[in-house]
Amino acid sequence: MNKVTWAGCLLLMILLPLLITSCSNVTSSPTASSESGTLPPKLQEVSSYPAPAVEPSGGENKTFGIIYPMTYPTYEMITTDAAQSAEKHHVTLVVNAPDEASTEQQIRIMENMIKQRVDGIAIAPVNAVELTPVINKARTAGIPVVTFESDASASERVAYVGADNYQTGRQFAQTTAELLNREGMILVESGLEEMYGLQQRLNGFIDYIRNETDIEILEVKYNQGNEDRAVNDIETMIDAHPHFNAVVGLDVVSVSASALVWKAKGLNRHLLAFGDSSISEKGLLNGQISSVISQNERLWGVAIVETLLRASEGLPVEEFMDTGIREINP
Repeated sequence: MNKVTWAGCLLLMILLPLLITSCSNVTSSPTASSESGTLPPKLQEVSSYPAPAVEPSGGENKTFGIIYPMTYPTYEMITTDAAQSAEKHHVTLVVNAPDEASTEQQIRIMENMIKQRVDGIAIAPVNAVELTPVINKARTAGIPVVTFESDASASERVAYVGADNYQTGRQFAQTTAELLNREGMILVESGLEEMYGLQQRLNGFIDYIRNETDIEILEVKYNQGNEDRAVNDIETMIDAHPHFNAVVGLDVVSVSASALVWKAKGLNRHLLAFGDSSISEKGLLNGQISSVISQNERLWGVAIVETLLRASEGLPVEEFMDTGIREINP
């Protein structure tokens, strides 16, 4: 399961000393699956995640907040990794998320964290434009903010942890093209229509499909971070276009939803999913999912804690902590 298309081995080489000293219980290498222990030479390319010039002292107890778009198993995995790293640095984590994706709730959660005078905040913003003022408010209060998964580049956030979402979309398209021999009909399910990272991902996907292939995109739907809605979207599209060749799910919620539909309908078509998680791994092993595109989400938790720790101590951080893109297939 490790056809790899991202620039990540150098990321491993750079991160390994940092991860060994700061989080010995966290997996220090991005592997294609739980069965895969090594990475092929193709990964030895480039990464913008640098080794820190100065190690943070970690001597003072700190409190960092993490705000997700909504509750979902992938985010629980990130929290687990972040908590392991935080424990090594005597950092307390305050983790929160709306029950369902909501910009207004994210703003309220962040406002409360600012009032509590936490030492740093990491957020995956549902709507970057609407969250920019409160991100800037945190910075004015002396609280560094890191974005992850989806950026808010116009804000005063100190760094973005994740991957290039436009290129992630293009990788989805390239993998789809290979599976379908560059022709056929596809259905696309995405998440939050207003989330900047998902907009970039969809744009990268559509640009490649339209310009480089003969594949027809039959329909695009948005589940707005709701799994029940995602299931209904996929079933509705399949019923309306029974001759489709593949379904492409560009967000984390589409993974579980599409796997449920595949199981219920007994489909034998291609299914592409986003995110390295227990759900996507099970779908691959069961033959429901043809390929998974990952941004190495298992690195995010450690990168968030390490970046906030440095920023909270006034040390320089890299603005784009690139965790890379890779393809996982059976």
